[in-house]
Amino acid sequence: MTSSEPDASLAMLLDRARAALSGLPQEALGREKTSRWRAPRIVRAGSAWHVGVLLIADDAVFATAEVLRAAAPVRRGYAAESARARAERCAEASRGGFADGETVHVGWTPIDVAAVSAGGSSGPLALADGVPSVRWSASGALMPLAAYLEDRIALLRDARP
Repeated sequence: MTSSEPDASLAMLLDRARAALSGLPQEALGREKTSRWRAPRIVRAGSAWHVGVLLIADDAVFATAEVLRAAAPVRRGYAAESARARAERCAEASRGGFADGETVHVGWTPIDVAAVSAGGSSGPLALADGVPSVRWSASGALMPLAAYLEDRIALLRDARP
């Protein structure tokens, strides 16, 4: 195998995934924004298809992180501080202009496709024995990316009304 074959293989898998995902709704990417004059908020930074541990955009791939649903701030009692913090994060998305109930991905990180293609790893992607692979959980083993994408995209298509 030449060094360009893995690159073509990974790029081809991502292009196929984008083609299979076309027509399915994308989800919002958000970025945290702070200033001295306004409360912290999460603002729109693009969109991508949420495919398991990956966010596949038209021209990039990202590793997932925090997933929120925007919600207007309301006063209520909380049994746990973690629930209060989560509600505040959802309110930050609402203040940033997301519609109530809209799914927002925050803290995502870009995946260096070239580094993976060169035999390295980036985020959950790695090249294992020349095969583009994904680590679908923190403790999970690598699995071939082609099978992972096929399975996840089928789930997304089946979930569509």
